[in-house]
Amino acid sequence: MAIIEAVILLITLVIIANIIGHYLPNLPVSLIEIGLGLMVALVFTVKIPLKTDWFMLVFVAPLLFNDGRRFPKKELWALRGPIIGNAIFLVFATTLIGGLAIHWLVPALPLAASFALAAILSPTDPVAVQSISEQADLPPRVLHLVSGESLINDASGLISFKYGIAAAVTGYFSWQQAAGDFLYISIVGALAGMIIMLIIHFIRLFMLQQGFEDVMFHTILQLVTPFIIYLIVEDLFHASGVIAVVVAGIISHSSRNIFLDFLPELKLVTEQTWSISVYLLNGIVFLILGIELPVAMHNTVYNPLINTSEEILLVLAVWLILVIVRGLWTLAYLLYTNQTNPKTFRENIKIAVLSGLSGVRGAITMAGVLSVPTVLADGSPFPQRGLMLFIAAGVIIVSLVMAVVLIPKLTKVKAPIEMRGMQRDLEAEAAAEDEAAADLLDETNAKIYMYKVAASMVESQRHIDNNRAALDLLAEYQLMIRRLESQQSEASTSDELPPLIAEELILRQVAFDGERQKLEALWAEKAISAKSYRHGKRKLRQKQVMLSVIGTSFNWHHVQLQVYRAWSISKRFLTHLWPRHTKSPSETEWQLTEREMAKAGIKQLSYFLKQPENRQRHYNRQVIYQIIVRYRNQIENMKNGGRSKTAIYERQLQKLRIKALTSERVAIQELLEQHKISWQLADELRKNINYSENALILARTDTE
Repeated sequence: MAIIEAVILLITLVIIANIIGHYLPNLPVSLIEIGLGLMVALVFTVKIPLKTDWFMLVFVAPLLFNDGRRFPKKELWALRGPIIGNAIFLVFATTLIGGLAIHWLVPALPLAASFALAAILSPTDPVAVQSISEQADLPPRVLHLVSGESLINDASGLISFKYGIAAAVTGYFSWQQAAGDFLYISIVGALAGMIIMLIIHFIRLFMLQQGFEDVMFHTILQLVTPFIIYLIVEDLFHASGVIAVVVAGIISHSSRNIFLDFLPELKLVTEQTWSISVYLLNGIVFLILGIELPVAMHNTVYNPLINTSEEILLVLAVWLILVIVRGLWTLAYLLYTNQTNPKTFRENIKIAVLSGLSGVRGAITMAGVLSVPTVLADGSPFPQRGLMLFIAAGVIIVSLVMAVVLIPKLTKVKAPIEMRGMQRDLEAEAAAEDEAAADLLDETNAKIYMYKVAASMVESQRHIDNNRAALDLLAEYQLMIRRLESQQSEASTSDELPPLIAEELILRQVAFDGERQKLEALWAEKAISAKSYRHGKRKLRQKQVMLSVIGTSFNWHHVQLQVYRAWSISKRFLTHLWPRHTKSPSETEWQLTEREMAKAGIKQLSYFLKQPENRQRHYNRQVIYQIIVRYRNQIENMKNGGRSKTAIYERQLQKLRIKALTSERVAIQELLEQHKISWQLADELRKNINYSENALILARTDTE
């Protein structure tokens, strides 16, 4: 398959996998990507030729550099001893115990290859570990330990894997030489990574001081940095490029604030570019895993030395060994530190089990095992390469599935598991933990307050000239507020309809009855034609379908609603392509009818809310306001004859948006001064406003 076609296909599949993941939030996107890769391989017989050198360079180097770049410095320094101990000694323990166990289970797999396989199964996905560990409610010290260890155990795991593969290929292994080489490639790799990164920083700083402030240039330079460092350290110094890029990432993270004095926007552009890069790289690795599965399955299914059922049991056994080793290591650490954080032995056992389950394997494991050579030094095929790939792929899948299934059962938490590529800011989360004890608003409530302040400003600026633009903008804000409040309401574990949605259903039904009664009255009075009456009945049926699906699960009504929406969008699209300059009498009549029905909806809702028994219910004012704004918007649009939005309208809307964004900034500052939100959250909210302002500027540039 041509390389360009392969890249386009893989990127497209990453996008499709994340779309599916949006509708299946409790299923890790990585599993979906594996499934899509498998489907493409089986249906279209797609194959991706892999080579060790470029695979490690293209995938491993940037992923590990980014991990080091996002590493929380405080936890790294506070738990430097235990983290390094876990990252090195736990990996070696897993390699030794796991390698011996795998060789005992599969004698046909050479001992060196067994050690290599156990070594590459040792590294855990840092984002997945952080996500699962939080769900598991691990003690803070253990949480920081397992998440910190997972960020740097890739290096020791890959080095052990490299030695195991070298021993399997050449048939030669010396403990003394391995220990000496390990010290050399580790120390030299770390020093080289640090020195090269400092040199690159010096060059960037010098160029900035000379006035070379091209943000795109500096962003691209940072993106190619891990590739440059990896190549130099591997090819020139013959040391560990893996350790070099991890150390370089940590150095980059520690000194990145220097550049903000010159280019404040550099952080924004760099972070978003890295997010996109890691998002794609991580997704492509799991897609390649799925694509490679048929090869592994074919080689293992038809393996005369072991049958398929035994292979599956072997995967489960290897996964269980890894869980036990990790769990026992955590238990020993808990018992050793039990004096500072006393817990019962049963509680420590549970924490150890959860820690073992949190060891989800990810992209680095897949990247390493796919780099296993196909032949030995003498030209013969690498023994059981297909089985190694099958076990590694199986352990990745099993570790993901078991975490999804078992963690919620043990912790009563059902949050989705996150992995590399989802770009959790670990340092930001660590900083947020320090402020969690204070009585602060969370992001959802802060946004609701911010949007309400902006909506109030838009309402105050509304007058006869900009009425239509103001109502449209108010409708947008009401929709955003409604979504946030619905998310809060749906967060309840109850199976009943959330209170906010239940109230909206009642109030919208009341207004709907007012519209229906008005349509029937107009028809009875012969004030409208039969065509307008039929059109009105059809519109009301659509609204009834929409009301019927609020808070319900998928059913035939959902299909009807999607058909109605698709037909409505199609009509608007065709009208835009072939606009009619004159309106028929029936269209004008319908516009008047729709205005009257909207007024009747507001009137019926107002009458309903004034009843004593309903006033005692204290219906949510935000829901009421949203329904009224929707009707007012409808009246205003029909008053304008349903005409398309003019240049005057666009200018009015843009002015109101700018004022609304200014109000959002003021609201953030108020919350900050009143100590209602953290500095970290304020920074994130302001960043979102910056995005909106940039989008406004781009939209204005495109229209001029």
